[in-house]
Amino acid sequence: MHFQWDWLCLGVLIISSVTAGMENEENLDADVEVENFDKQSQEADVDRDKSSLEVVYQTPKPTGEVYFTETFDEGLSGWVLSVTLKEDMDDNVAKYDGRWEVEELKENAVPGDRGLVLKSVAKYHAISAMLTKAFVFDDKPLIVQYEVNFQKGIDCGGAYIKLLSSSNDLNLEYFFDRTPYTIMFGPDKCGEDYKLHFIFRHKNPKTGEYDEKHAERPDVDLKKFYLDKKTHLYTLVLKPDDTFEILIDQTVVSKGSLLENMIPPVNPSKEIEDPTDKKPDDWDERPKIPDPNAVKPDDWDEDEPARIEDPDAVKPEGWLDDEPQYVPDPNAKKPKDWDEEMDGEWEAPQIRNAKCEAAPGCGEWVRPMKNNPKYKGKWRAPMIDNPNYQGIWSPRKIPNPDYFEDLHPFKMTAISAIGLELWSMTSDIYFDNFIICSEKEVADRWAADSWGLKKLVASANEPGMFSQLVTAAEEHPWLWVLYILTLALPVGLSVLFCWPGKKSDEDIDFKKHDVSKQITKEELKEETEELEDDELEEEKENEDTDEDEADGEGSEDIYDDEEENEVPDEEENEVPYGSQEGDRSNKSDSEDEKKEADEGMGDHPLKSVRKRRVRKD
Repeated sequence: MHFQWDWLCLGVLIISSVTAGMENEENLDADVEVENFDKQSQEADVDRDKSSLEVVYQTPKPTGEVYFTETFDEGLSGWVLSVTLKEDMDDNVAKYDGRWEVEELKENAVPGDRGLVLKSVAKYHAISAMLTKAFVFDDKPLIVQYEVNFQKGIDCGGAYIKLLSSSNDLNLEYFFDRTPYTIMFGPDKCGEDYKLHFIFRHKNPKTGEYDEKHAERPDVDLKKFYLDKKTHLYTLVLKPDDTFEILIDQTVVSKGSLLENMIPPVNPSKEIEDPTDKKPDDWDERPKIPDPNAVKPDDWDEDEPARIEDPDAVKPEGWLDDEPQYVPDPNAKKPKDWDEEMDGEWEAPQIRNAKCEAAPGCGEWVRPMKNNPKYKGKWRAPMIDNPNYQGIWSPRKIPNPDYFEDLHPFKMTAISAIGLELWSMTSDIYFDNFIICSEKEVADRWAADSWGLKKLVASANEPGMFSQLVTAAEEHPWLWVLYILTLALPVGLSVLFCWPGKKSDEDIDFKKHDVSKQITKEELKEETEELEDDELEEEKENEDTDEDEADGEGSEDIYDDEEENEVPDEEENEVPYGSQEGDRSNKSDSEDEKKEADEGMGDHPLKSVRKRRVRKD
């Protein structure tokens, strides 16, 4: 048993050591592994004992072909603020007068790394910039990536971007909510509705009109990305095979097909309901009808009430018929400012009658009501299957005159500008490191040189596990009980199973006694033979004693001679001290012999001699 507990304790220690090691590794590593990190970013010196991470920031540079990049490290160069107004709104409200600033993050900032910050609350913001070169949807993927940090959380507002459609009359100074765009992508939240938009405007090849197609909502919980006040990386990947992927922090949160996972579908149905078709007047949609042959039974009384007075009820004894349930409060006094002309005659407020509390009831006794056993209600004919049932009517189908089939919706309208047209009830929304390209490796390297550093700094500045637990317990006090139980359980088990218990004297004596009793079959046989010899010798002595008594009990001299001769003989037959066999046999003999010696001690002097020999043995 002790061997098993030793192994259990060893296992607990090993598990504790492994857990501690894993926690240390997690604290040293970033929360999110970023592929193809720059060597300088990987070898950054992370000092866990300091409040911030000391890194040398360098403005990231694209490593391949790109259509647009922006780090804001050089300010708002190339960006245009909108000066137009929203349509169908009052001029004072419709202005795009929200303020933008370029500044570092308020928390976990990388020195020298700046971003675009939305500063105003409850105002419209609009800012845009032209791409380095237009992106044409042909045979190359489209990758759009940028960073967002809700530095104060978010109540109601968006952080999405619009990729503006190419056109000859595109003027960024007049960029507003109705400026044609090809793709809208990014986070949006209002109330408890957390969204991640991916919308593209599809051109109907027959009519030339544009319709918005929305991607299905992601299955993951997006709430933490809006409330944790961390910088998150949003990525959209559109492929020429008409598939898409949406990633947050380089983890796929949604993917699908432009042909199958958009709402409404890109391609309309081949058939539609005929708008001119109308349901015939005699069309019967009733599956069940009242039985026309059913007749109301003669004993069916529709006038019987549902409830009647209980005729078996008896008024309880002690019922106070003359006492009202409520009486005026005798302690109430009319207010001094009571004006009877304005307020009417003053009446004391009603209180429960004290006499009714001790009685079963007060006031006029009324019999209680019960269900009427004769009540059947209004008679209705039973329902039967409708023999004329024709089913639920629906208009006939006709070929859809607007039907078309676009097998490659990826071929959208080309884009030539990027814009942010937002309204928010929360300020200090941070944007940074925009990139539009066609190669995933280029976007990943760009993220490693920019967002990767922010992640490392944020990871280094995160409070320790103990601080996080305390903070959580301050928000949810019931967690203290969980913490105490979590700590007390392993400690209690360790003390119970691993602490060596003190052995009692009884256990030691018991074990020693058990060891002394381990004898072989040969030793047991020898003891049995010795016991039989002692019994024969004792019988012989008893016979000699009987003869001496018959001769007149003998003389003193004879007794002394017998005593002197008998004792040495007994001593010669004693087993030497220290012999295991003699010790065990004498121990077995001694108990029986002591008992016999005590019983016959007064009968004859030979008994005392026998007793002395037994004690010596």
